[in-house]
Amino acid sequence: METVQVRNPEEVTQRGADIIRSSAAESIALRGRFCLALSGGSTPWAMLRQLAQPAIERKTEVENSIDWRRVHLFQVDERVAPDGHSDRNLTRLLDTISGTALEAAIIHPMPVTAPDLITAAQDYESLLASHAGSPAVLDLVHLGLGSDGHTASLVPDDPVLDRTDCDVALAGPYQGRRRMTLTYRAINRARQILWLVTGDKKSSALEQWCAGNPKIPAVKVETRNAILVTDCRAISLPESRLK
Repeated sequence: METVQVRNPEEVTQRGADIIRSSAAESIALRGRFCLALSGGSTPWAMLRQLAQPAIERKTEVENSIDWRRVHLFQVDERVAPDGHSDRNLTRLLDTISGTALEAAIIHPMPVTAPDLITAAQDYESLLASHAGSPAVLDLVHLGLGSDGHTASLVPDDPVLDRTDCDVALAGPYQGRRRMTLTYRAINRARQILWLVTGDKKSSALEQWCAGNPKIPAVKVETRNAILVTDCRAISLPESRLK
């Protein structure tokens, strides 16, 4: 796994945006489209704002412009809450891209307001396959790391951790909300996985993840084709996590 340690969260989001630009340019050139799955949290919204900046305003060496009409934005996970609710990752996503070039992207929200959530999860899996192949291979999956070691909505001790028969599943309640989430099966198939981890509160979980602690759900995400960008400078990654 490639690792990049930078000075602050702003540099993390800038580096993440650069990686997405490069991945999008390559995917569109090779396959005519870019299938990107985004997690929630504060970091991806800052990264999207970086992506929305015109090249002349960016302090970056990566100048690839993205044809957002060829970008399919999927969700890694989503809380079961009404449309427009502040708990929804989709609400933050739409607010962030409003009035920018990113509005041209094709957005595929997880159907968490459907009356039958099990069927809705199956429908989202079918949607992934219709755009990313069968089985679905996403071009890039963005992941974060929770202070308890969760990623996506794959949280400690949840039965969804053991689902190997589907790409999209329902997790149990976590922090007051049920979640719909991509499973390990879908995430590990991705061509590239981008981890963005910021803040001192993540240091302990990051250390345990890097040490391969099996109680950390993030450990089950494969490290091949993965890039970790973090501002947790005290972390020294053991060789076992770099393979």
